[in-house]
Amino acid sequence: MPDISLTTLVVLCIAALAAGWIDAVVGGGGLLLLPALLLGLPNIQAAHILGTNKAVAIVGTSGAALTYVRRTPVQVKTAVRIGVAALTGSMGGAFFAAGISSEVLRPVIMVVLLGVAEFVMLRPSFGTGTDAGDRRVGRTRAVVAVVLVGGGIGFYDGLFGPGTGTFLVLALTAVLHLDLVTASANAKIVNVCTNAGALAMFAYQGTVLWQLAALMAVFNLAGAMIGARMALRKGSEFVRGVLLFVVFSLVAKLAFDQWTA
Repeated sequence: MPDISLTTLVVLCIAALAAGWIDAVVGGGGLLLLPALLLGLPNIQAAHILGTNKAVAIVGTSGAALTYVRRTPVQVKTAVRIGVAALTGSMGGAFFAAGISSEVLRPVIMVVLLGVAEFVMLRPSFGTGTDAGDRRVGRTRAVVAVVLVGGGIGFYDGLFGPGTGTFLVLALTAVLHLDLVTASANAKIVNVCTNAGALAMFAYQGTVLWQLAALMAVFNLAGAMIGARMALRKGSEFVRGVLLFVVFSLVAKLAFDQWTA
């Protein structure tokens, strides 16, 4: 583990706890965890930051996924298929990432997110169960989910990344006609698949700070378990509120990054 102060270690653990909670409820925990690692470990190479982030996140995501699977209907087979497609898509996105400027992508993503926020606000019933329709997954919807949700969002994750978990929840809600709680549950399984693939690559390259990751993972897991239980107990309206908060936070972060670039 790198030589870091006790204060920094405490802050990183608190960030891991909060990120686990956010990620379990609606996705997007990386928006907090990754910047915390970058600020707390300014002298550590970016590859080690990314690898450590994945090692922490996969523990909380797995814990949240297990909690959801035990307590709410989850379409495991569909989620795993989407996860495999997302893993493949993320590899393709990473391949093209070097040739695309993030300064070009940020404004586009901000517009998309603001459009999503407007849609969710203007349709209070979106993802609450009243407009969820038939939750049985037909062949057409399953194919669309695998290709567009898995492959498309996976490609975005490899290409750019911020807000991938949130996009997954929204896309699963729209394509599979799930309520937001069930969509969050399925999104966790997809996230486990993508995180596992990325972590395997980082581990192979030797870019994971395992001791620090193990400590932070304990707090991330605790936050994820609390978040998953709160989402299940409070329902889709609660998830909807957190979703809007995360979307606007992501827009603010992207705007700040664009302004300071």
